[in-house]
Amino acid sequence: MRRAFCSVDLIREMTALTFGLTFVRHGETQYNKDGLLQGQAIDCPLSEEGLQQAESAGRYLKDVKFSNLFVSDMMRARQTAETIVKHNSSCAGLQLVCEPLLKEKSFGIAEGKPVQELRDMAKAAGQSLAVFTPPQGETQEQVKQRVKEFWLKMVQHVGGEHWPNRGENGERSSAPHVEGEEADNLPVHVLVVSHGGYLSVTMRFLVDDLHCPLPEGYSRARMFSLSPNAGVSRFVLTLTKDNNAFEVSKIQCLFVNKGDHVKT
Repeated sequence: MRRAFCSVDLIREMTALTFGLTFVRHGETQYNKDGLLQGQAIDCPLSEEGLQQAESAGRYLKDVKFSNLFVSDMMRARQTAETIVKHNSSCAGLQLVCEPLLKEKSFGIAEGKPVQELRDMAKAAGQSLAVFTPPQGETQEQVKQRVKEFWLKMVQHVGGEHWPNRGENGERSSAPHVEGEEADNLPVHVLVVSHGGYLSVTMRFLVDDLHCPLPEGYSRARMFSLSPNAGVSRFVLTLTKDNNAFEVSKIQCLFVNKGDHVKT
């Protein structure tokens, strides 16, 4: 016997929250310029070039109506986020949430050393650079666990703060349908500023775990490649609500690792 479609089902089906999500990698540091690993132990500021890159990212993102700001608690990410916020009038009065879960991957004893030394260590261990973990460093799975923890925390925070209210007729309003660059104008848009290694793991999580389709013309290699300094990636997410928990019901990638705004 077919079950009657009750009003509760109707409300649940109609209710959704669609929002933009923009990831930014921090600007260049002197360690980046010199090809040295920073990880977590080395908390250095942006270089002069990195400050200019952050300014370029700020100008590129100045018209995005951000509603929530999350940033790694490391100096290079904070400086980048603060510069972006400075250019964006929609950020006035918003709290910049410093989040330890957004820290860069720990490279253990390899931190402070040339990237080539890490490659040599991986080769000596008979492993690819992508899966090799130096002593005292984080494994890819450990970084992924931090990514998942932040993701769940962010989704619940955004859902709890911005879930659509009931309209004048008593029904909940649904979020608008979004295509392409229209994400700039969504009333809810989250900015996340983090690090190259962390964001690469994040992209794998979104594709492999959340089944986000690759944008047209993108390969997996391109999707998971290291973002340029001050590079920008953008997604559109739709949340639904089951009891008191929010879940991602749809995810769309608009672009990944865009860096032409920082070219001179």
